[in-house]
Amino acid sequence: MRCCVIMPDSAESPRPDAVPTLRRPPVSAPSTPLINHLIPALRALCERPSVSGHYDDLRMLADRLAVLLRGIGMQVLVVHTTGAPVVLARRKGRSRRTLLLYHRYDTAPPGPWRDWSHEPFRLAEREGALYGRGVADSKGPLATHIAALHWLIADEGDLPCDVLLVGEGDGLIGSPHLASVLAAHPEWLSADLGLAGAGARDQQGLPICYSGSKGLLQVALSVRGSMHPLPSGFAATARNPLWRLLWAISHIKGEDEDIRIPGFYDAVDGPTRDENIALRALKLDEAARLKSWGDGEFLFGMSGVALTRAEVTLPTCNVTMISSEPAGMLHAIPQYASAMLDFQLVPQQKPQAILDLLCQHLLERGFLDIEVKCLPGGYPPTYLPLTSPALKLVAEAGAAVFGAPLQLASAGPFTMPLSLLGGADSLPIITIGMSRPDSAVLGPDEHIGVADLLRHGQLLRQVMQRLENGI
Repeated sequence: MRCCVIMPDSAESPRPDAVPTLRRPPVSAPSTPLINHLIPALRALCERPSVSGHYDDLRMLADRLAVLLRGIGMQVLVVHTTGAPVVLARRKGRSRRTLLLYHRYDTAPPGPWRDWSHEPFRLAEREGALYGRGVADSKGPLATHIAALHWLIADEGDLPCDVLLVGEGDGLIGSPHLASVLAAHPEWLSADLGLAGAGARDQQGLPICYSGSKGLLQVALSVRGSMHPLPSGFAATARNPLWRLLWAISHIKGEDEDIRIPGFYDAVDGPTRDENIALRALKLDEAARLKSWGDGEFLFGMSGVALTRAEVTLPTCNVTMISSEPAGMLHAIPQYASAMLDFQLVPQQKPQAILDLLCQHLLERGFLDIEVKCLPGGYPPTYLPLTSPALKLVAEAGAAVFGAPLQLASAGPFTMPLSLLGGADSLPIITIGMSRPDSAVLGPDEHIGVADLLRHGQLLRQVMQRLENGI
């Protein structure tokens, strides 16, 4: 498994104190059939590595996903791309209404195995929580929806409504192939409502119900120096590409965290009255999040409404990587330097417009030697008013499952390719928060509570029944 190679200097086995046997915790009677379908489906997905960009593994997992979907009577089409396959599935139900489910099956790398309490690509359970790479962030929600559909068919003999499922393996790198696949198969997008799983839970542990998603623009900046590395003593007379790159980045975002590109914020609107009410009502578990981050405070000491407003309404620019060539050569001026940036965009911001503003800004600042390249993948943001009937339907279904109304937000600190699926223009897509502050979706020992997944499956059933009845 090339995505889990352990270097010789860190070749340690996972800690022997926690290679647990999978146990099923006590569950209520209505949940028992659901968990009986959930555990096998999640085990089948989690025990196949699927690190983003490792396409041999992703193709094998796509085939395994197709088998699971055919096992519940779905018609399945596996569309191969130059990257990971896109899996399309559908099944007829009792009503003419259609629900679209969006999922991704790629995961982040597990990191060093020694940091895990068990093998990252092996499903395990401890104290009512399931552990494994992807259980909280991708494979857990996907397996839960498959299990819930299985449960519905076994219990009622059919599904309450038609179901379409889109599963992709390039979600973590910006969904570069999804638009072309869906354009070639438009019949897979004819739906009345869409559901996706991402985001967080509130202070009470209830899923946040998101009506939209931020958009994504991914950019690479690069600059070349001399034809080969130079001794560092020539720093007084030779151009250093790494310094040029750092100076260019400093003109994009300042120490005050504001993005310095002229016109960047021009299209950004403030929250509406309904959104302000929702922001004031939304309470995040700040203490648990800071503890899981190992940090003492949020940026600028933000808390309460200021914190939630920043996460929901502000666009961002993030530097994800800086590198130079040759790497690791001491006392040398590198010959090449590059950086990767991603912009998370809010409604009315268009990726191409932001890219044009960035290029113009760097040229005006004299960085003619900086090459700007738009990376594959990316999409506009989506927006659905909090007064939308579709959002009301999902929120009421959530109240029936969780015993309390779900908190609403127009977006969250994540991006999803919902605009490629139709977005709010033609297809309302609601995203349900999944992870808790300590779920470690990118870290070791990623986990999620069994009860959280079961309720996620029960929520799907409630949504489908309401969609069938036209509520």
